Amino acid sequence: MSYPGYPPTGYPAFPGYPPAGQESSFPPPGQYSYPSGFPPMGGGAYPPTPSSGYPGAGGYPGAGGYPGAGGYPAPGGYPSAPQPGGAPSYPGGQGFGAPPSGAGFSGYPQPPSQSYGGGPAQVPLPGGFPGGPMPSQYPGGQSPYPSQINTESLPSYPVFSPVSLDYSSEPASMTQGTQGTIQPAANFDAMRDAEILRKAMKGFGTDEQAIVDVVASRSNDQRQKIKAAFKTMYGKDLIKDLKSELSGNMEELILALFMPPTYYDAWSLQNAMKGAGTQERVLIEILCTRTNQEIREIVRCYQSEFGRDLEKDIRSDTSGHFERLLVSMCQGNRDENQNVNHQLAQEDAQRLYQAGEGRLGTDESCFNMILATRSFPQLKATMEAYSRVANRDLLSSVGREFSGNVESGLKTILQCALNRPAFFAERLYYSMKGAGTDDSTLVRIVVTRSEIDLVQIKQMFSQMYQKTLGTTIASDTSGDYRRLLLAIVGQ
Repeated sequence: MSYPGYPPTGYPAFPGYPPAGQESSFPPPGQYSYPSGFPPMGGGAYPPTPSSGYPGAGGYPGAGGYPGAGGYPAPGGYPSAPQPGGAPSYPGGQGFGAPPSGAGFSGYPQPPSQSYGGGPAQVPLPGGFPGGPMPSQYPGGQSPYPSQINTESLPSYPVFSPVSLDYSSEPASMTQGTQGTIQPAANFDAMRDAEILRKAMKGFGTDEQAIVDVVASRSNDQRQKIKAAFKTMYGKDLIKDLKSELSGNMEELILALFMPPTYYDAWSLQNAMKGAGTQERVLIEILCTRTNQEIREIVRCYQSEFGRDLEKDIRSDTSGHFERLLVSMCQGNRDENQNVNHQLAQEDAQRLYQAGEGRLGTDESCFNMILATRSFPQLKATMEAYSRVANRDLLSSVGREFSGNVESGLKTILQCALNRPAFFAERLYYSMKGAGTDDSTLVRIVVTRSEIDLVQIKQMFSQMYQKTLGTTIASDTSGDYRRLLLAIVGQ
């Protein structure tokens, strides 16, 4: 199976990713436990097997959601089989095998500036940000003074206060070129929405369609304001009312949508490590894909909301090289300079070769150091240089030198460097592949990416699997749960 746009041609292909025979283990089936009232519900249908070749694509819509977002360039359309020199279709291709013959990747149009996360700011907080300006989620990007903030409309649950973070450190290019499927609603009125939700839950039965209509068309920030308005107007907790009216996957999805993004990530991490066993896939998916700012806020929220130290919990629940990788990730100290140093990429490629393929055994700390500290664009250049140095691509080398969770973690970092939306598209595909559905993964990815890059994830999904994300979700889910998921993904 090959990653979109990677590898380019030039050398014979090598065994790919995932390793043969292990396709069904990505991700492993099953769900993690939830607080009371979260009975995970399996079930669903077998999605149709993807056919080989690229689907016809007419060009991407311009991204209109964020200021300065340019969208994807329009490709000329894909024929039923890859062009000579193109990458084999994903899944079912030769694998990550051939190093590049030139500087860039062939066979797949890349966005003008690869997105490395970002999206709308995380959680509105009263009192301003001590460590820097307020994130620009207000019209015109201007930060209000603390006295200008209407605290009535701010979230009442949960509240935490990140301090001493440099909110201006993230380069603008990290949030350009991607688009969420959910945009803030125009003419938003929190009190009117709170009244609609109250009526939907009042009396005998619940009007789920009214709940879907409100929740799916409001941004997370607006949902926090609805929650605060509901408590002000009725003296009741909206979340408790929703929990008493809903159940199963629908309840899980609604509650996820009403959690501030940082809290939802912290909550997911805590649940992944709570009780017997650890959901390593969840730890990898969150810690290896988020930006520095997001990770630092998650660490702070984890401490303030759950009274626990995230790094300590990771150390007690994991071990060995996988533990070291996750501890590195939760520092939130990756270089985020978007400029690529090609000489450093060449040196790192040589170091990685000498630490793995070029010796007996593996120097794991060298892989950890480079993959945990270099920026994503820098890692992409390193992967190109590595293909020339080793006559093999870096993803397949990681597969040969590592195994288990640390292999998955390192590959996740490299896949995000290549094409982050494609990584999430793959995770979504495997959450619905085969018998049953990993609803927790499906809900988590759809909710967390809905305001960041879900438009690009949908495009990648169609190209990689020759069917749309919407039709796959529709065939694997049912009822109001399906309706709300499809409303979020924009079907």
